[in-house]
Order: sequence, then structure tokens, then C-alpha cells
Amino acid sequence: MTRGETDIPVVVTGRRRLAPTIDEFTLAAAHGGALPAFEAGAHIDVETPGGHRRSYSLCAPTAARPRAYTIAVDRRADGEGGSVSMHDRAATGSPVRISSPSTGFDLHPTTRRAVLIAGGVGITAVRGMRRDLQEAGVASTLVYLVRDRSAAAYLDELNAPDVVVHATREHDGRRFDLWPLLADPTDSEVYCCGPAPLMRTVRAMTMHWRPARLHFEDFVGVSAVDPFAQPFTAVWQPTGERVSVGSDHSLLDRLTENGIAVPSSCRSGTCGTCRVRLISGTAQHRDIVLENHERSDRLITCVSRAEREICIGPA
Repeated sequence: MTRGETDIPVVVTGRRRLAPTIDEFTLAAAHGGALPAFEAGAHIDVETPGGHRRSYSLCAPTAARPRAYTIAVDRRADGEGGSVSMHDRAATGSPVRISSPSTGFDLHPTTRRAVLIAGGVGITAVRGMRRDLQEAGVASTLVYLVRDRSAAAYLDELNAPDVVVHATREHDGRRFDLWPLLADPTDSEVYCCGPAPLMRTVRAMTMHWRPARLHFEDFVGVSAVDPFAQPFTAVWQPTGERVSVGSDHSLLDRLTENGIAVPSSCRSGTCGTCRVRLISGTAQHRDIVLENHERSDRLITCVSRAEREICIGPA
């Protein structure tokens, strides 16, 4: 699927508490009827009541004509406000706008055993995958890593022999040893969704695997600034203004400082709000938003950079 635009009006038709900071929202088409099809592991972009654009996994198995979408939102008081807006203002009956589903984290057709690794709210993407695998008769192991069972979503439905739940507070802060599951790559596919430290750990433990058998989903995003970032110049095509972007600044920040208004939201390369048109030059894409075919003529300004000089304009 290609990434959809935020143009589907829906209504919150249900809401329930999954954990102290996690609520599940059911979204149905505002004018009735079926919503676009999706595959397990897909996500949608949600324009929250506060105007933020956020990506949330669909918490269900593959559906051809779904009557509703289900997402789970972890209220992050230290975030940019998107999840807080959903928790505080999205009640039953509230209108919301969403995109059509898209995914880069889909199940690959295979009879090989699957290892599903979910960290915290990452269970939302993996939950539907597990159900699809069960339906297809493919063996799987789900490892669900949480700090505390009381803060874990969907725990009540995961009491099964093929599920391992590891709560660090029950083990004196010790992390689960993933190595026995990842040591032998000969007959498995790995799917991992969770926070950045978990992703780094799994990537490090699977360096000896074939890349095609490793699948990751991460909405945390990246930063435009790191020790290896190089300065560059961006030319704003409508006016010809030249904007210097230092190694310690993002392109978005420098555009804003120079009076060039570019809409933005996440500032982590995950929502796509700050995209611009790439007219010339070589971009260093760092986002997780653009499809491959878009990278030749689009750029996400909050995280992506460039080599020497680029020319950009409104998307």
C-alpha cells in the first residue's frame, strides 16, 4: 500500500481503558460504510483534536472491508501533545480525520516460524500479526517486554503457551535474554516493534541473519542532528533565498528562523507534515514517512539533510 493522505473523516465510536496510560479507540467512517482494507501490522496517521499528526498501529488482523479501525494510544505527558490531545479530548462521538492504512511492517508469506518481539505499546502492531499467523497455521513465539504488568496493554488475552511476558520489575530490573531465540537464524522470521533501545538490541543480536528475514517498526523517529552531520545550504525556490543549515541545526528550524513557514508537527520524521518539494540536489533522507518513489522529489525537513546544496519549494 502507498501512504495515504489524511482525508478520511471518522468518528470515535468506542473507547476503553487498557492500562493506566493506554486507551483503545474505535474509529468508524463518519458517513457509514466500510473503511479501506488493511493488513496486520499496518498503521494510520491520525490528526488529533489538538491538530497534531501521529501514526498509530491498527490493533487487529488483516481485514478486507473493515467496519472500523482500532488503535491504542499511550498518553505521553512528556511528548509533543498528540497523545495527550487524544486522551483528553477524543470522546465517543468526537470527529477525527485519518489517512488510509499503510505499512512497511507487513507479514511476509512463509511457512517459517515467526518470532514476534513487542516492547511496551509496540504490542499494538504485533497483536494482529499473531492472529494472522494463527489463522494461517504458522508457528510463532511472542515475546512481550514490559516494565510492569499493570501497565501492559492486552495482557488478558495473551495467556498462552506461545507467549512469553517479561516484566522487568518482577525480575529485579533484569532484561529478558533474547539470545536463545535469535542465536539460530536458519528457520525463522523476526518481527520487532518497540522503543529505540529494544530495536538496537535486536539489530545487534541479528547481525548474522539474512536482512530479508528481519522486520522492524519504529515510530520514535530520528534526529536531524548527530556528531556526523555536515552543514549544507538550502535554496528556497519561490524567493531564491539561500538558507545555511549548520551541523547543529535542522533544516526545518533554519527555514523557520528565516521566515519561511513550513507546517510541522512531530519533529522526528514520523508524520510527514513538514514535507517540501525537492527540486534539485542530493538529499540525505532520515525519515520513516516517504515511500521509495517519493524520495526523488520530496524531503522531510525536520530530520533530513543534504549534500552541499539543494533547491526546495512548497510541496
